[in-house]
Amino acid sequence: MNKFTKAIAAIMLIVAAIFVVGCNKPDEPNHGACVSGNIDGHDYVDLGLPSGTLWATCNVGAEVPEGHGDYFAWGEVEPKSNYNWNTYKYCNDGSSNQLTKYCICSDCGYDGFVDSLTILQIEDDAATANWGTGWCIPTYDQWRELFSNISGTWIKQNDMDGFLFTSSNGNSLFLPASGVGMSSGPINVGRVGYYWSSSLDAGSDNMTSDMAWHYFFNEHSVSGIWYEPRMSGLAIRAVASGN
Repeated sequence: MNKFTKAIAAIMLIVAAIFVVGCNKPDEPNHGACVSGNIDGHDYVDLGLPSGTLWATCNVGAEVPEGHGDYFAWGEVEPKSNYNWNTYKYCNDGSSNQLTKYCICSDCGYDGFVDSLTILQIEDDAATANWGTGWCIPTYDQWRELFSNISGTWIKQNDMDGFLFTSSNGNSLFLPASGVGMSSGPINVGRVGYYWSSSLDAGSDNMTSDMAWHYFFNEHSVSGIWYEPRMSGLAIRAVASGN
C-alpha cells in the first residue's frame, strides 16, 4: 500500500468515526441526537460527567428524543389514565398522610407506618421496570450534576420545544418540555419540562413524605430541582452507570 492509498484510508476512518460518535450541529435538522452507545436496546449519550453517568437519549415510552413519552406517578412503574391520591399505589383511602411505603414520618404513614426509605427501590423504578436493569431514574444528585456541569439552550427540535444541554466534550442531550400527565391528558407540553428523580423529599424537618424531588425547566430557567406530590404524572429520563 503506497503513501497515497494509506492517507485516503486514514481519512475514511476519521470520517466514519465522526458519523458514528459525532453529533449534529445545533442548526442542523436532527440536533441533539448524540448517541454514544446502547444498553438493552436504548441509546445513551456520554456527557463526560464527573460521576460517569450516562443519559438516555429518549424519555421512557418515547421513540425519539423530542417525544414526551409516558407519565408515571412516583414509585409506580406503569402509566395510567388518572393521577391523584385515590389512584396512587402507596397510600390508603386516597389520603396523602396515609402512606404505605417510602415514609419517614409517622404522622404521614398509614396507622403510624414508617420505613425510612428515601430512594426508590428497584421494583418501584419505572426506568428499570420498562427498560431493564441497566437503567434507573436519576437521583437528586444526578440531576444536579447534569445542569451544574453543562450548558443549556432553549430550542425547538422537530416542532417540540425543550432544552439542549451541551457538554465540554461536544456531546449534547435534548430534553423535551414534556409537560405533566393529568387525568384529562397531558398539559403544558412544549412549555415546561417536569422529570422525576428517584429521591424522596424528606423535608428539612423530616415531617413530610408525600413529596418527591423532580427537575423542572421552562424557556426562562434551565436549572431547578423542586418537590412535587408523589401522585403526579411526570416524565422520566433514564440514566445508566458509566463505571
